[in-house]
Amino acid sequence: MKQKRVTSYDVARVAGVSQSAVSRVFRPGFSVSKKTREKVIATANEMGYRPNAIARMLITKQSGMVAVILSSQANLNYPEVLSELNRELALHNKRVLLFTLDNAEELDELLENIWTFQVDGVIALAAHFDSKSLNLFAKHSTPIVLYNRHVPESNANTVCCNHDKGIKQLIDLLHEANHKSYLIISGPTDSDVANERREIAENYLQTLGVKDTPVIYGDYGYKSARDALKKWLKKHPKPDAIICSNDAMAIGVIDELKENFCIKVPDDMSVVGFDGINASSWYNYQITTVQQPMKQLTKAAVDILMERIENPQAAAEVRVFTGSLIEGNSIKKS
Repeated sequence: MKQKRVTSYDVARVAGVSQSAVSRVFRPGFSVSKKTREKVIATANEMGYRPNAIARMLITKQSGMVAVILSSQANLNYPEVLSELNRELALHNKRVLLFTLDNAEELDELLENIWTFQVDGVIALAAHFDSKSLNLFAKHSTPIVLYNRHVPESNANTVCCNHDKGIKQLIDLLHEANHKSYLIISGPTDSDVANERREIAENYLQTLGVKDTPVIYGDYGYKSARDALKKWLKKHPKPDAIICSNDAMAIGVIDELKENFCIKVPDDMSVVGFDGINASSWYNYQITTVQQPMKQLTKAAVDILMERIENPQAAAEVRVFTGSLIEGNSIKKS
């Protein structure tokens, strides 16, 4: 016969405490004496008791799940970001429910799927959200934090790297090296981050007297950068420097220049990236880039979300963190 499941009432009876004391022991943040906690845990372990997550959900009116939306065109930083988010959320007794998004057109369908799970909140690592989409979260009483992106016309909780400062630091290094002509390789047009970085680069180059900088597009991936650059260089003279939307594309650019155009970085051309992924520091690349403060960003995202779960009426908050400029070996010295 199937063994009967041990309940909190069984543990309370054997431990000689109330059932509410057993519940408090297994609910983070609830006060209970050290003696009672030790007695309850010892009894629970001996009897093989584990709290029922579904029952807890019914009591607390929370699912214990946080949806994380991740683009299928994921930045190479995102597996590490996801791991950090999982760790931070676990400290609050929350678990990650992962959703991937192939393109912006699928967002409405994805959100309908999220509502059915009645998640406690959402962290969006990669997706384009407009005010209309964000209003749906308010309608469903589900707090959301945008990770490393913001929607200027909305009042949304956001944590992000200071792209403006980072991009300008990179361009200043290129400008100081007396580069005159540039090419920007941007990420996809439906990426808020890619669009922001591209616009910052274009506008800042104009202030430095560089007009009409050409822009080509990839999907953030290594191969897309190689393909886009190969096509462009067959019809245009090579620039002095290439500004890439992220490090993965910068690596693709360096390999494409070397393999198919016999152009060496930094001897013949300078290349910069953004994000500070591990591969950017590999010996054959040593890319000059801006490393995002990933641990600060993930902790801030979880802290803001937990505050909004507990206090839905709290005002929206934007936290901006400065990245670290990494001066590698991909800029030609003047």
